[in-house]
Amino acid sequence: MVERQLNEECAVVGIFNHDEASKLAYFSLHSMQHRGQEACGIASADGGKVHMIKDRGLVSQVFNDDKLKTLSGKAAIGHNRYSTAGEESTLDAQPVFARYDLGEMAIVHNGNLTNAQEIRDALIKKGAIFQTFMDTENLIHLIAKSDEDKLLDRIIDGVKKIQGAYSLVFLSRQKMFAMRDPHGLRPLSLGRVGDGYIVSSETCAFDLIGAEFIRDVKPGELLIFEKGKAPQSIQIFEPTPKHCVFEYVYFARPDSDVFEKNVYAMRKNMGAELAKIEPVEADMVVPVPDGGIPAALGYSQASGIPFEMGIMRNHYIGRTFIEPTQEMRDLKVKMKLSPIMSLIKGKKLIVIDDSIVRGTTSKRIVRMLKEAGALEVHMRISSPPTTDPCYYGVDTPDKENLLAANMSNKEMCEFMGADSLAYLTQDALMRSVDSKNSEYCTACFTGDYLF
Repeated sequence: MVERQLNEECAVVGIFNHDEASKLAYFSLHSMQHRGQEACGIASADGGKVHMIKDRGLVSQVFNDDKLKTLSGKAAIGHNRYSTAGEESTLDAQPVFARYDLGEMAIVHNGNLTNAQEIRDALIKKGAIFQTFMDTENLIHLIAKSDEDKLLDRIIDGVKKIQGAYSLVFLSRQKMFAMRDPHGLRPLSLGRVGDGYIVSSETCAFDLIGAEFIRDVKPGELLIFEKGKAPQSIQIFEPTPKHCVFEYVYFARPDSDVFEKNVYAMRKNMGAELAKIEPVEADMVVPVPDGGIPAALGYSQASGIPFEMGIMRNHYIGRTFIEPTQEMRDLKVKMKLSPIMSLIKGKKLIVIDDSIVRGTTSKRIVRMLKEAGALEVHMRISSPPTTDPCYYGVDTPDKENLLAANMSNKEMCEFMGADSLAYLTQDALMRSVDSKNSEYCTACFTGDYLF
């Protein structure tokens, strides 16, 4: 999807017991740059001290060889940020770091705490002083103020007070901890790299650094990494899986395995299901790059209609949602996409995209294709209509700004200027990911929130 008013999640990584821990964290974050481009950071631990560098910008802009050399130690955690809670400043980049009575600690977090304000207000009343607007900082205070004697017990005490979506990685001077919320809303996988271990939001990071996938961290599970020991597992909460299905629709990289299923395969399934339930006569299937490509391939193969890259994307233009004004987003969409006129002129097109949020980009794409000579443009969306905002780590617009929440299908089609518009159904989406509804969170499509 090009229209990025539905904004990214974040990426987290942890490396333990490796001589090049900070460098592996760097490369892992680089492979997951798609999950957030606002800011990034890495903290490392050498047994006696926690070192940290974080700043606004892309991974390659924030770090270089000299900076990575200062991040010494055999353990490191890292984070790519796209804000879902808090404000856009360097202070709100992660990791979140603190010195407290047990020493030093850093935390990275992918997700969103739904009771963050309640916890924050209570902590402030007790004298806590906050340095950021991030919900993640609540955990630092909860751990620091806990009456427990050991860090492990303080972490358990802290996570039992929070609610929402979280994949967390904690780093102390000598240990690392990884944790997922009871629903497993945000992904987190465990792998082996050399004699050490990695936890990461996506397995594409494993592929880049040559790590071996072991398994997903279980919902509600806490892993403890300690020198000379295999990771210890404690099941803090009873698992009640409600994985974010939008990871398959858009967020994750196609070459990642998320929730133990390959993202590319799931997206092709969505396209094939879409072809079965929403067929249309046309000359070619055209994806909106890059998000619509796997689904368009699936649609083409299931329908027998040729697949063509009728729209080209300029990859040297940054993602449109990075810019703060609508005017800049509009301009960058025009710069980013261009039709192959000789290919589409006089043709009937099926245009595949993964989702529609506000609808403004889809409207421009339809107009662009018709101006280039397309006879018909039939929009097919490989997910159900996005009708409700997400409160679990995805920065969606308010409901009044979601096109499908405010218009009928006919009205949306007329708004975009398309000859037809159809979405994947909820049942077809579940068939695509080979699951029953109970395994996934689909609140952005249904409004059925977990809490």
